Amino acid sequence: MELFTTLFPPAFLALALAHFVALLSPGPDFFLLMGFAARHRLRGSAGLCVGIAAGNGFYILLVIVGWSALRQFTLLFSAIELLGALYLLWIGWQLVQSRPTTLAVERAEAACPSWRRQLLLGLGSAVLNPKNALFYLALMTALLGPDVTLLQQSVSGIWMVMVVLVWDLAVVSFITLPAVQQRLKYSVWKIERAAGAVLLMFGGGILWRFLAPL
Repeated sequence: MELFTTLFPPAFLALALAHFVALLSPGPDFFLLMGFAARHRLRGSAGLCVGIAAGNGFYILLVIVGWSALRQFTLLFSAIELLGALYLLWIGWQLVQSRPTTLAVERAEAACPSWRRQLLLGLGSAVLNPKNALFYLALMTALLGPDVTLLQQSVSGIWMVMVVLVWDLAVVSFITLPAVQQRLKYSVWKIERAAGAVLLMFGGGILWRFLAPL
C-alpha cells in the first residue's frame, strides 16, 4: 500500500478516468487512424499508433518539466497552432483524393506505408495539435495539484502514454478484423474520403480561429 501511494498520486483514479473518457471522443488522430487502418490494416497503422502515443508523451513531458512557463511564449504556441492546421489540411487533402476502388483484402498489406512514414505521420498529428498540450496541462495541473511528486507525475505520464498506445492499437485491430475488412471491401475509399473531410474541417477550424483576429 505504501508503494502504491509512493508511485501514484491520490487523484490517480480520477486522472485515469478523465483521460480515458477523453480518448472516447474522436479527434484528428482517430480519423487519421481510421483512414489508414481501413486500407493498410495493422501492419500499415501500428507505426501511427506509436507516433501518436509518442506525441502525447512529448506534451506530458513538457507539463512535467514546466509547460506552464513555456505557455507564456504565445508566439511559439501560435506557430504550433498554425503548423497543426496546415498539417491536418494536408493529410485531409491526401485522403479525400481517394478513388473508388475495390479493396483487395488478401493483398491489403502489400503496399503499406513504411514504418518511418507511419511514425512521422502519427507524431506530427499529435505534436501539431495544440489541444493536446492544453488538455494535458489542464488535466495534470488541475487534478494532481501542487503537492504531487516528480515520481508520481512520471508514473501518471507513462500510464497515459501506454493507454493511448493500447487504445489506438485496439481501434486499429478492430478495423482490421476479417469480418470488418470484408464489409469495408467496397467502401474503403468512402471511409478515407470521410476521414479526410473530417480532418479538413479540423484543420480549417483551427486555421479560422488563428486568422479571424487578424
